[in-house]
Amino acid sequence: MDSQDAAILKSTLIGVDLPATPRGLAAYAVAQGARPALLHLLSGIPDRPYESLDGVVEALLHVQPPRVEPGARRPHEESGAPPGGDAYVTSLSR
Repeated sequence: MDSQDAAILKSTLIGVDLPATPRGLAAYAVAQGARPALLHLLSGIPDRPYESLDGVVEALLHVQPPRVEPGARRPHEESGAPPGGDAYVTSLSR
């Protein structure tokens, strides 16, 4: 799946009633004359209602970052003085 296919599919789906499930999106795409390869892409997205076409594209391109595992280390508070010492928080205007 590349961004060009996602853009073509998105333009094909303009006008579909939202929210829509993958099955509803596929039915609309068939009615619009979408290529079989594009229809196949819709079968690979999670089966849930999509509120927007951007949500469909995000599901296709997997643009969301992965979830952090429960055992991942949390960031710690920084230590030491800020760069530049006291000048870091001193205003230059007098």
